[in-house]
Amino acid sequence: MYLENLILHDFRNYADLEVSFSRGVNVLLGENAQGKTNLLEAIYVLALTRSHRTANDKELIRWQTQTALLKGRLHKATGSVPLELELGRRGKRAKVNHLEQAKLSQYIGNLNVIVFAPEDLSIVKGAPAVRRRFMDMEFGQMSPKYLYNLSQYRTILKQRNQYLRQLNRHQAKDKVLLGVLSDQLAAFGAEIIHKRLELLQQLEKWAQGVHSEITQQQEQLTFHYVTQVPTEDQTSVDHIYQTLQKLYAQQEAKEIFQGTTLLGPHRDDLQFSVNDKNVQTFGSQGQQRTTALSVKLAEIDLMKAETGEYPVLLLDDVLSELDAARQTHLLTAIQDKVQTFLTTPSLDGVARKLINAPKVFEVRHGILHEEEPH
Repeated sequence: MYLENLILHDFRNYADLEVSFSRGVNVLLGENAQGKTNLLEAIYVLALTRSHRTANDKELIRWQTQTALLKGRLHKATGSVPLELELGRRGKRAKVNHLEQAKLSQYIGNLNVIVFAPEDLSIVKGAPAVRRRFMDMEFGQMSPKYLYNLSQYRTILKQRNQYLRQLNRHQAKDKVLLGVLSDQLAAFGAEIIHKRLELLQQLEKWAQGVHSEITQQQEQLTFHYVTQVPTEDQTSVDHIYQTLQKLYAQQEAKEIFQGTTLLGPHRDDLQFSVNDKNVQTFGSQGQQRTTALSVKLAEIDLMKAETGEYPVLLLDDVLSELDAARQTHLLTAIQDKVQTFLTTPSLDGVARKLINAPKVFEVRHGILHEEEPH
């Protein structure tokens, strides 16, 4: 798939923008604070109805305006698909083929994107919440069922935590309701853990090939899903569900005392190892960056395998964080494979040599100027 064009009204520092893109590599040149990253963010928001940079949608709407509008025409194997997303005080409205979608979850998954920015190196060395968010954002694009289960899980988790606090303060006494909420949470939690295990197993295979190539077969990358539920490769949803039920029953007094849910997919983590050593703890900065790059490139192939279409790749000023060898591997891997949007202060060195016929835009104060092809 690739994004043919993008129209923005009052999004960030873009008052009005209409631009057509190459199906290959699109380079956005410019100094900081001109709008390069905002344009990548707009593509991400058009895909996922939320930003990867802020949880506050008001920040996405241009200063002193009420509504932001994003439109794009997506080209897929099945044909051309117009997408539209409106952000306003009354929330979000999303349209596919000019038809308004009753739920945002029905909209997400039309346009699949992978973003890779300097902060994405924290996938490896950051807090567990970063890796959970990574799994949820990527797997949610690949599987509408995963997205649904995650939404239901979060709703019930909130209700259960509120009820645990009420029990803690003696504002409630009914343990039967807690049992009902625990059962529902275990059911949706089991689906999430099972799907994470399934997709991580596939992602690991793709990432191992990439990682081995970058390190010239010197290092082996492995994944380990960290959960309090004992799991094996063939663990069924029902087994995970029954295990979660038992664990909630065992932890009941402790959870009431602390007023919060202490286990489940919202507490799980993902561990990366290189040559059997935890790369988060013991890996060098180079190994951590190679791991992050391997995982990101593996996502491209996993999304293709799961959805039948390659995603759109957003590279936000990431070249400056990679040495020449890793830049070369990244740019060679994506060449003529996925539509790519690349932001950088200048295009020189390895990138200029390796990118085949890029469409180059200079960004100044929220206005795009297309450069003539060399």
